[in-house]
Amino acid sequence: MAEGFPLTLPGMKIGLLGGSFDPAHAGHVHITEMALRRFGLDRVWWLVSPGNPLKAHGPAPLPDRIAEARRIMDDPRVIVTGIEQALGTRMTADTIAALRRHYPQVRFVWLMGADNLVQFDKWDRWQEIAASVPIGVIARPGWRMPARFSKTARVLGKMRLPESKARLLAQSKPPVWAMINVPMSRLSSSAIRAERRRAAVKEEQRR
Repeated sequence: MAEGFPLTLPGMKIGLLGGSFDPAHAGHVHITEMALRRFGLDRVWWLVSPGNPLKAHGPAPLPDRIAEARRIMDDPRVIVTGIEQALGTRMTADTIAALRRHYPQVRFVWLMGADNLVQFDKWDRWQEIAASVPIGVIARPGWRMPARFSKTARVLGKMRLPESKARLLAQSKPPVWAMINVPMSRLSSSAIRAERRRAAVKEEQRR
């Protein structure tokens, strides 16, 4: 496989966690560990995106975000990758389609927090995404109920696996999704960026 494309074995169950990871933090580590265990995954790939079309301001340089993510995530089952840049994709639907072409024998699962499920119907070709791979949703503070009553949850209501069968998600034919409740972390990349900006301003004021 070309450089930038992780090696796999046939039949592997791989979760895809996409985002800007600007920066990666312990909350990302936590939901990844929960996803590995609760969805019965063999691997999780962190797809560090070149840029998020839904965000007004661009993230830090991709190599810096990848390096920081690799420092914080040291589980050998988790691969931090900038594969979207190698694929030349920006939209999730295009990324998933390209990965399925490159890895036809892998069982991919798209992972997201419950907050993303709430806005999932605004994603480009969201129904195409749901029809192509199973979706694993991880609860986040304050988002459990909004996620359960979101447009996506209503449209895909009959395709939801009960939480007790979440380990069957990767083997299930899409459209299918499951949401797991886990011990929750309130860390967020935006809060960390804000704290870093405050620290930088204080440092500048001291000079």
